[in-house]
Amino acid sequence: MTASVLKTSVKAKSPDFEKNHRRIIDLLTKIKNEEEQILQGGGAKAIESQHKKGRLTARERIAKLIDAGSQFFELGIFAAYEMYQEWGGAPSAGSITVLAKVCGRTLMLIANDATVKAGAFFPMTAKKVIRAQNIAIENHIPTIYLVDSAGVFLPLQEDVFPDTDDFGRVFRNNAVMSAMGIPQLAAIMGMCVAGGAYLPLMCDHILMTEGSGLFLAGPALVQAAIGQVTSAEDLGGAKMHSQISGTVDFREPDDDACIARIRALVDKMGAANPSPFSHVASREPLYPGDEIYGIFSSDPAKQYDMREIIARIVDASEFEEYRSEYGETVLCGYARIGGWAVGIVANQKKHVQTLARGSDQKRLEFGGVIYTESAEKAARFILDCNQNRIPLIFLHDVNGFMVGKDAEWSGIIRAGAKMVNAVANSVVPKITVICGGSFGAGNYAMCGKAYDPRFMFAWPTAKFAVMSGDAAANTLAEIKLKQLEREGKKVDEKARKEMLESVKATYEHQTDPRYAAARLWVDAIIDPAHTRDALISALEAAALNPEIREFKTGVLQT
Repeated sequence: MTASVLKTSVKAKSPDFEKNHRRIIDLLTKIKNEEEQILQGGGAKAIESQHKKGRLTARERIAKLIDAGSQFFELGIFAAYEMYQEWGGAPSAGSITVLAKVCGRTLMLIANDATVKAGAFFPMTAKKVIRAQNIAIENHIPTIYLVDSAGVFLPLQEDVFPDTDDFGRVFRNNAVMSAMGIPQLAAIMGMCVAGGAYLPLMCDHILMTEGSGLFLAGPALVQAAIGQVTSAEDLGGAKMHSQISGTVDFREPDDDACIARIRALVDKMGAANPSPFSHVASREPLYPGDEIYGIFSSDPAKQYDMREIIARIVDASEFEEYRSEYGETVLCGYARIGGWAVGIVANQKKHVQTLARGSDQKRLEFGGVIYTESAEKAARFILDCNQNRIPLIFLHDVNGFMVGKDAEWSGIIRAGAKMVNAVANSVVPKITVICGGSFGAGNYAMCGKAYDPRFMFAWPTAKFAVMSGDAAANTLAEIKLKQLEREGKKVDEKARKEMLESVKATYEHQTDPRYAAARLWVDAIIDPAHTRDALISALEAAALNPEIREFKTGVLQT
């Protein structure tokens, strides 16, 4: 073994390993069961209704469209999870967004699920489609829209229509993508009405199946508005748009013919420009990925070595660690994943024995905490990756920055600002995986959602918020108790304990990765053992964008 190959000291039969393994398997089982329920969309009756119309469901369309035998990577499965319950819910926000291979090319597929409220746009539906478009824009991914939607869900129109991340942004993004030269193709395979009718018209190719409808206002609204009586087919059917309005490029008899035509068109697309990122043949890690289950500990009181996780993600378990003896609570280094060169920034969860800055006194640095030295190291490493055109991978399990007099005297704020600046201004692709905690400013420094990662994934063990559950619950409960005391109300010990438990339960629920995924704060909850696969999919997508703007940081605190 060369010096860059990570060695393992994992004891797979140890009680801690087995306990960690059981915990993650239990969490995964629960999430997979919930996923299976979400994948049913509007349920068996709604699926049967779609079939009676002679139409495939959105998932059936995608299965036929993608290359035979290929796997697709679905994003936003948990969008709108536990939301809109007063309206019967909206599984996966009534839409499906996937990265998939079509004719050998990576494409973004965006499909309305007509089994969920006729494919109507809830507030999170618009945000999910926009997120998929933004991924396509950032990575120059050709995009296919499978349109089957009744338009805006009117009871919630005030939250769907007017803002910058609402319905209208979809069409704005269509126009921007077209101007950027990102191919877009829309297939109308059901209803496409009102404002939603603009989406296909903003694309390069428009297909339409018999029995579908494309109009700004349906027959009932036309009659109410101008007194004109007309059928849906005469008003906006496939034959009319193909022969009279000239709106549709291809009229197809059914879904199968439409899908075949889409594949024929994709097959003629020109090749993407070469990627600027280093890529060689992929090599498997030396150690099995499912060992991550036993290595990782979500117990804040437990330690684990993040190098053991990295060894099960990177090619040949090779990791060129940068400044390995300095700022050890953040690991930085170069590796390859699926053949792609990457720079990895990861929180180390082992406590570190080191020397205090400027003295020969020993001190203990806590795992998962960013100290001045580790922030400075990470900032410099991120600058180097930008200089050398190397995509960045961030692996989170961070409590935040160190606090206290020693930390302040060492310039922790200045060092943290330097790291945040480097992350914010990075021009290479950034991909984030939240493994465990991601709290406070540590989330920002490690490229949280606000810092524009191209993709953001979470393990079932992920939690992110301003602070961890216990600390937050105690703080919030204390605020409530003081408020009651100011109002002259006495709270006994039993009521105090019940309040603390209630606040803690609410806070823990809000830090759950499903809560985050419901609001699209993460793109997908992934199986830890499949982290490598998810990163390879993300890197392949990121490589489609050959443009890297000039790297500038502005003022860096030194």
